[in-house]
Amino acid sequence: MTIELPEAIRAYFAADKKGDAQALAAWFTPDAVVVDEGNTYTGRDAIRQWMANASTQYSYTVEPFALAEEGGRTVVTSHLVGTFPGSPVDLRYFFVLEGDRIAGLEIVP
Repeated sequence: MTIELPEAIRAYFAADKKGDAQALAAWFTPDAVVVDEGNTYTGRDAIRQWMANASTQYSYTVEPFALAEEGGRTVVTSHLVGTFPGSPVDLRYFFVLEGDRIAGLEIVP
């Protein structure tokens, strides 16, 4: 099933798939906040480092399969399979968009 993602979110998943932390971070606002696995990353530099670490620590694929709006956030549910504890898992990505950029992202099981 193909879903129609907003441009910034589509670009986020495309950069993630390529392991391109620099391209991924560029889709965030300068003061964006990412919350993942109990950790908070603020700003593009921290977000770039977070993605670079995730890309080198684990091999994985992520396939978005559902899209919804909830509390002013765009929620993308994705199937994640890889070399990490608990694989496979479905995760929900709560995106806050600001213009054509991502201002916030929280990733939860």
